[in-house]
Formats: sequence, structure tokens, C-alpha cells
Amino acid sequence: MDSVVIVSSIVLLAIIAIVIGIFLGVSSEVFKVKVDEKIVKIRECLPGNNCGGCGFAGCDALAEAIAKGEAAVNQCPVGGAPVAAKISEVMGVEAGDTVKMVAFVNCNGTCVNANKAYEYNGVKDCRLAASLPNAGEKLCRNACLGYGTCVDACKFGAMEIVDGVAKVDPEKCVACKACIKACPMKVISLVPYGKKHIVECSNRDKGKPAMDACKVSCIACGMCERTCTKGAIKVDRNLAVMDYNLCDDCGACSEKCPRKCIS
Repeated sequence: MDSVVIVSSIVLLAIIAIVIGIFLGVSSEVFKVKVDEKIVKIRECLPGNNCGGCGFAGCDALAEAIAKGEAAVNQCPVGGAPVAAKISEVMGVEAGDTVKMVAFVNCNGTCVNANKAYEYNGVKDCRLAASLPNAGEKLCRNACLGYGTCVDACKFGAMEIVDGVAKVDPEKCVACKACIKACPMKVISLVPYGKKHIVECSNRDKGKPAMDACKVSCIACGMCERTCTKGAIKVDRNLAVMDYNLCDDCGACSEKCPRKCIS
């Protein structure tokens, strides 16, 4: 009697297992989410850093957006032109010209150039220091604080603090924008790789307050704007701002700048 029960139990379990297997197999086909083959191929082309520099949550999201035509084939800043070329083959379109961009710290408020409002001895974190009076110890309220929050945010080792100011290695920078997002002072921007003349200041004060804050601050004198024959540099809200699409790197603005704030 016991053997009959055992055999019956085994048979019943086998039948249940078969039924469940059939059910799962059918369900997997019925409820299967179809994945666009283009998305898979595009994802294979992307580097997989998931840095968010493309403006999307990660490489998976970018791949889906490109496949749907919601993002450009050259939107990955890390992969650059080589990745854009591969993706363009998958999409069957032209990749177009890709201008390499790199981060640049628009501040030259070094320990020598920048004057201080007070001595800061707290935690070396830019976000914390920016919440203090005067937005940090430097007299300039738009200066790089130099505590390395951007350096910590960079996954590619492209940044370091030199003499109290963050500096970018353009050879290592992939324009992922992590440093830009991390900087509480908003003094980091993207510029074309190899650009020779860049406004190295973010000070919005005019005249004497700007001069008191830093030895190389822009004072909104307008000399650069009057000198440039291409209309590539304008004074906007007391700060010289350059249009890199118009600038031909002639260097006239840099030569005429009385404050030498155009690097």
C-alpha cells in the first residue's frame, strides 16, 4: 500500500511539473516583451559608462532614444566620433560632424590672484562651503572654491586642484558633465577641444568690486567686445561671454584685455 502511495505521489508531482512547465512556456510567449533589435545593437556600440552626459539616465535609455529617433546618433560624449559612426551604420544614417567638447573651469582665482573674505577651516567640500556667508572664503562670489567636489565627481581622472582652483585635463575629459553638475558655483562649462582663447572668469561684479575680489577678474570694461571684429565676444551682465562658433582664435581680445582674464 505504501509503495502505491509513493508511486502515485511521484506521478502526480510529475504531472504537476509538466503542467506548470507548459503554462510557463505559453506565458513567456504570450507576455513576451518584444525588444527592438536596433536598441540591442545600439546598446552594444555604447561604452557602458552610464555617466548621464548624454542627457539620459544611462546607456540603455540613450540606446532606446536613438532607436526611436529621439536622440542623435552622436549624442554619446564618451564614445565620440567612433561610436557615432558605428551607431549611424545601425540606424542607416549619416553620423554628421562631431565637435569634441571638454570641460573648462571659468575661473583663475588662484591662491595668488583671489583675495579672501575670511579663512575657512571647515570640511573641504564645495557644496558645504558655498552655503556659508559670501558663498565661500574667496571675496569673489563667483569663484571656484577649490575643495575638489568636481574632482570627486569625475570618473575619468580628468580633474585636479592646482593652487586653489580646479583644472581640467582636456586629453582625459569626455564631456560627461559630471563636474558641471557637481559644482555649486556653476563655474564649469563645456568648450570646444583645442580652443585657444577662453574667458577664465565668472565674476559678475563690475569695476572696483571685481578688482578688489581678484587680480585677474573681468571688470566688464568692454575692451574685448570693441576689439573683436567677428562679434564673437560680448559683455553680458558684467561678464565677457564668448561665442565659440564665431571665434577664430585670432587672440585680439586676449591681447587687449587689461585684466588678462582671457586665457
